[in-house]
Amino acid sequence: MLDHEDKVESVIKGDDSSDETASFKSKVYRIFGREKPVHKVLGGGKPADVFLWKNKKVSGIVFGGATVVWFLFEVMEYYFLTLVCHGLIASLVIMFLWSNATTFINKSPPKIPEVSISEELVRQLAASLRVEINSAFAVIRQIALGKDLKKFLSVMTGLWILSILGTYFNFLTLFYIGLVVLFTVPVLYEKYEDKVDPFVGKVMVEIKKQYAVFDAKVLSKIPRGPRKEKKKTQ
Repeated sequence: MLDHEDKVESVIKGDDSSDETASFKSKVYRIFGREKPVHKVLGGGKPADVFLWKNKKVSGIVFGGATVVWFLFEVMEYYFLTLVCHGLIASLVIMFLWSNATTFINKSPPKIPEVSISEELVRQLAASLRVEINSAFAVIRQIALGKDLKKFLSVMTGLWILSILGTYFNFLTLFYIGLVVLFTVPVLYEKYEDKVDPFVGKVMVEIKKQYAVFDAKVLSKIPRGPRKEKKKTQ
């Protein structure tokens, strides 16, 4: 049997063939208790590829486009309706002139594809949105019923932080900050997860200790109504 130091040494050397190494790796703290790679945590597929910069060209276009939109609306104080109208005017003028110019230079007119939204796509989006909304309603109901004090405090803290940020940033800026976080934090975490996870593990242990003290001194002393016993089904 290898002791703890031998297990650590075997992991550092890259000896992944041993059962001891696999057992050691399975016990390593992972953020949010995840057991899947970061790519799977982000949902997998093309969206995860974009956020993790698997395709640098597509990721650069998406991130650059979002940056341009934020710059136009926040820095240049452009209005959304004005931007849409100006964009449509420029596009239609260019396509109109191009289509008519082809008759004089004996070239084929531009091929403009027919764009339409399929019914199946709308149903898939609606189904996905329905699941997320129902999950949010379930969490809100669980908190309102007072069944999970820890989740209640977490949600209240998150809403309070958002309310403070809302006094300094508008919705578009907050959305852009969230997008920047999605394009930077996951890819950096995937690169340095072996260093981040142990550090976060130590922080979580300390937080749990402090929460246990807070629970013993404050939360456990809060009076609560009597619990109703479930009727046994015969």
